[in-house]
Amino acid sequence: MLVPQGCANIIPPEGGPRDTLAPKLMGANPKDSMLNFRGNTITLTFDEYVLLDNNLQSNLIVSPNPNTQPFISAKLRTVTIKLKDSLLANTTYSINLGKALKDVNENNVFKNFTYVFSTGGSLDTDSIHGKVVMAETGAIDSTLIVVLHKNLADSAVEKNKPDYFTRLDGKGNFSFRYLPETSFNIYVLPDDYSKRYDDSTKPFAFNNSSITAGTDTQTVILYAYQQEKPKEKTAIPTGKPAAPAKNKNTEVKKLNFKTSLEPDQQDLLSDLSLFFDTQITKFDSAKVQLTDTNYHPIAGYTIKQDTGLQKFFIHFNWKEEQFFKLILQQDAFADSTGTDLAKVDTINFKTKSEGDYGSIRLRFANIDLSKKPVLLLLQNNDIVEAIPLMREELFRKLYKPGDYELRILYDENGNGIWDTGNYHLKKQPEKVVRIPKNITIKRNWDNEVNITL
Repeated sequence: MLVPQGCANIIPPEGGPRDTLAPKLMGANPKDSMLNFRGNTITLTFDEYVLLDNNLQSNLIVSPNPNTQPFISAKLRTVTIKLKDSLLANTTYSINLGKALKDVNENNVFKNFTYVFSTGGSLDTDSIHGKVVMAETGAIDSTLIVVLHKNLADSAVEKNKPDYFTRLDGKGNFSFRYLPETSFNIYVLPDDYSKRYDDSTKPFAFNNSSITAGTDTQTVILYAYQQEKPKEKTAIPTGKPAAPAKNKNTEVKKLNFKTSLEPDQQDLLSDLSLFFDTQITKFDSAKVQLTDTNYHPIAGYTIKQDTGLQKFFIHFNWKEEQFFKLILQQDAFADSTGTDLAKVDTINFKTKSEGDYGSIRLRFANIDLSKKPVLLLLQNNDIVEAIPLMREELFRKLYKPGDYELRILYDENGNGIWDTGNYHLKKQPEKVVRIPKNITIKRNWDNEVNITL
């Protein structure tokens, strides 16, 4: 008898729903929240195979902050913690793994898994909560950490490692738990090795007074600043530069510049600017002339050089839809080598029309005018204009169209700019508040916006 030959299609069994649950703790030895702890090894057992992220150390927070971090390993369903530091008497400890603990199959994270124990007869349960904001921008920098010092001397943050530290979440919030009821000085620092304020270019924040855990229950708002900006490093050439090739036909070097015209049109609201690619050390204003189209000189304009020596600003009360010529004589500008323009240059341009702009009317609810608020309008994180607010409504007949971010600077000293803080003088930085929603100014349109702070 012949038996038919064939190939069977092997279909794998359908799987169940995808595992989306984090590992579950099944047991701990010693048990969690153990009192009178005397050991140096902790064993945690979970309901499934687990692993530890390679960035364990950047997630791990041991409180109080030890001199030597514990050794932590994972095998199958077990995580083992071996303490390397001597434990303080009558102290509550917590070990937070951050986002480092996850299951093997789906990488489901057990967020902020925390094991707690006490070397004394009770657990400390007091806490401190708060938020960190960058004072100059009102933005959040979640890479910063918050530190606590029991030593209330001002120099402790510069000389000593902190007693406790914690990280920020994505919204700038922080929380310390399992603290003793005692007073701390609180600071903000970068999450670096030293965890000290040893560089005035570091982002930093401090509270004006100490905080007692469990007694001071208000949310702490800390405003971080840099007292000094990092200095830009100048690249050092690694080799001897090649000598330029000698060529009788080599073109003579001349000054190059650009203008702020967009294109061949002058903004009604700003100066006409000239930008040179080198510093100008010789300038003769008599050899720069603004005229009409018939070369008749225009009166009433001024020319000012920027402190960086590469920019010039021509200020004039521009009217709409007028035509001008800007005439630059060849030797009107020169750098330190005597290099000037290639030739006499005549720039023809026209001013924009009022229809190219939109009007803005901004109404501010709940604004405290006694704090000297200044409205900051920004594009691409650059401040376009700073406007002191004298009343709850701002109106501008003409404003350049575009998308703008709005911030409010509380200008305590009234100088119109943001001022940094100084820890040694106990001077807090001036504060900037971000207005959550940007505004879009449309051309030839009455743009009205109500803003609640």
